[in-house]
Amino acid sequence: MKITTLVFSSVRALKIFGLLHVLLCICMAGWAQAPTYPSKPIHMIVPFTPGGSTDILARSIGQKLSQSWGQSVVIDNVPGAGGSIGADKVAKAAPDGYTILMGHIGTLAVTPSIYPNLPYDPIKSFAPVAWIAKVPNVLVVHPSLPVKNVKELIDYAKSKPNALNFGSGGNGSAAHLATEYLKLQSQTSMVHVPYKGTAPAVTDLVSGQIQVMFTGAPAVGGFVKGGQLRALAVSSKARLSSLPDVPTVQESGVKELAAFEADQWYGIVAPAATPQAIVMKLNNEINAILNSVEIKSRLQTEGAEATPNAPEVFGRLIASEIERWRPVVQASKLKPD
Repeated sequence: MKITTLVFSSVRALKIFGLLHVLLCICMAGWAQAPTYPSKPIHMIVPFTPGGSTDILARSIGQKLSQSWGQSVVIDNVPGAGGSIGADKVAKAAPDGYTILMGHIGTLAVTPSIYPNLPYDPIKSFAPVAWIAKVPNVLVVHPSLPVKNVKELIDYAKSKPNALNFGSGGNGSAAHLATEYLKLQSQTSMVHVPYKGTAPAVTDLVSGQIQVMFTGAPAVGGFVKGGQLRALAVSSKARLSSLPDVPTVQESGVKELAAFEADQWYGIVAPAATPQAIVMKLNNEINAILNSVEIKSRLQTEGAEATPNAPEVFGRLIASEIERWRPVVQASKLKPD
């Protein structure tokens, strides 16, 4: 009886050992076939034309990722429909970490309230990867406009309804929304002129084709310092170190704008089914880049604040901002292009 039991136990042990050996071989084969990420170039989609704040930030992060990993990060500019064309391209891409989106407040939080048939869902279609930066908007005007501060701009706009044209990087873009918010709070009327990206809008502002723009500091800071544009205010609670003489909107003395705040924010997302290991590898590397003295200083110089965080923190930001801006979009009656 003891011998039979012993033999049975030995046979069972051999079977278990054999099964474990097979499983181990399968796993080792899988590991051998799975390349280390990244093993080829990564495409970072920027849903706007080159030269705007989104593009500037994407190139800064992309360059550092390339240096860290020895793989190229290719910046693909895919503009159109307030950034939704580029965002949709990423939403439908293979979830392997090789196609990611440099999204921002417009593409991830505002467009859901503007486009009733948006081809992607900012929450369900993407995996949050990294919150890159907060970027205060700067309210700038062409120097020929006879206004020196926010109060004078408001008074001018009220005295001449719809006489001023304001530009943006597209219908529903962050610049568009910030100006609509300003109009709503101050009860003024200006005409929106949408462009296919921030850069062409700034070009027309500098040339005097439009008169007003409320957009990210990186896109207009150099023109302000060069005297080609006049900065009236920044949208943040505190002044920018890069433009210390420019007051905040809250400091303007306009009662209706005493609590005004309309900063842009930027972050990277990947297709929804991207493996968590890849998301975390991207997040860890990008956070290290954002915490570096060089990038912190570069962003600060351009009027941006680095915001390294966990993916879930960025995900909560997206969800809360969708709810925050929905009533503004509805009140402004923004319509898709």
